[in-house]
Amino acid sequence: MDIVEAWHAAVNASDAERAAALSHPEVEVVGPRGVATGRAVVREWVGHAGIRLEPRRWFRRDDRVVVKQRARWCDAATGVTGEPLTVATVFRLRDGLIQRIARRDTLQEALVEAGLDESTEIEPKPAPRGTTGTTDRSGD
Repeated sequence: MDIVEAWHAAVNASDAERAAALSHPEVEVVGPRGVATGRAVVREWVGHAGIRLEPRRWFRRDDRVVVKQRARWCDAATGVTGEPLTVATVFRLRDGLIQRIARRDTLQEALVEAGLDESTEIEPKPAPRGTTGTTDRSGD
């Protein structure tokens, strides 16, 4: 869990190097535009996405973690932050690093992909001071 929490912190800080370092050298990144592999993909995505991910719910079994998130993207050209969307990300861990990151449009889709269900929900650690980590069960 710590690795996934650290990855979120790196992404939210736009720390592309840290997010890449938390990823396996052969990390697979799956999103709306397809599949790509390697730390360079993570580094580039974090450096350009302008995304902020607020974890809302956590699910875990063995090497699989699903996080329901409130996502906001900032337009690099205008600096305007868009309306939040609810997404879910499937993480697979390997050798203490994130081996796969797959964004899904719904929590249910992510849970099915990961082979998880509502019974695998875990309580997140309290958010550090000055952050907005919350648990929100709406919009499932």
